[in-house]
Amino acid sequence: MRARGWPATAGGQAVMRLLDTALCAMVIAAAFFAVEPSRALDPATISSADSAASPIEWFMRGFKAYQRGDKDKAIESLRYAAEKGHPGARWKLGRMYADGDGVTEDDFEAFKIFESIVREEEDDTSGSPNAAYVSSAVVALGDYLRKGIPGSPVRIDLTQARQLYFHAATFFGDSQAQFELGRMLLNGEGGKANPRQAARWLKLAAEKGHVGAQALLGYLLFDGEKIALQAEPVRGLALLTIALRHATPGESVWIRPLQEEAFALASEVDRRTALAYADEQMKPDEPQQQVVQKN
Repeated sequence: MRARGWPATAGGQAVMRLLDTALCAMVIAAAFFAVEPSRALDPATISSADSAASPIEWFMRGFKAYQRGDKDKAIESLRYAAEKGHPGARWKLGRMYADGDGVTEDDFEAFKIFESIVREEEDDTSGSPNAAYVSSAVVALGDYLRKGIPGSPVRIDLTQARQLYFHAATFFGDSQAQFELGRMLLNGEGGKANPRQAARWLKLAAEKGHVGAQALLGYLLFDGEKIALQAEPVRGLALLTIALRHATPGESVWIRPLQEEAFALASEVDRRTALAYADEQMKPDEPQQQVVQKN
């Protein structure tokens, strides 16, 4: 990715940086979105030995502190590693601010951190050691631009969110990006709806085990009408069942009704075939959520 310019957002609220790759261009908030100096460690609290430590050493200190539950120490060490340029430390800080994990939840701070990862690691390729951090950061930026951040300059921009998902889905093969891109294409968010293309992206994510993509693709395949394909009730119900069995409690809230609907509409033969296939795909030691199997 190489920077081309710095176009402004509507209303002049923020400066945007245009990044491109051989595959696509994407626009993300930049310029004033650097980590605030007030977040930095006080140099007076750092010994000469500590100041000589490498970014990876600071990152490992933060990682170990986090593991033992010392979130304050983890934040300190991760911040210093981040200031020294460690992308993993930046990413973890971003997640902690996004989730309110050991710090007060602050989506705008998380946005700035994720943006800094993308901006400063822009020359990374999909095969680089930092690719996972960069890809996850791109997806996080897409999520924020899809919803906006109240009380901040980050406004809803569905077109740019879709571009960001496309970048992460194509350049990095990120399954979460493929799922979100599929949803946007299905619903016509940020551009024209394209259900057939949506199904292709969902299929790619589903093949990587993405639970949401498995469920949504299964639901679409069950009758085929939405994506203008021949109905595949057995495959659709099987995918929905597999997804429900792997779903977290939060995911099962929306997946279970879809699976139950498909189960109720399927013929007895299709039900048995789909459930048998789902059973074959489950590993013997995998926990399973209870799935509707009644007549």
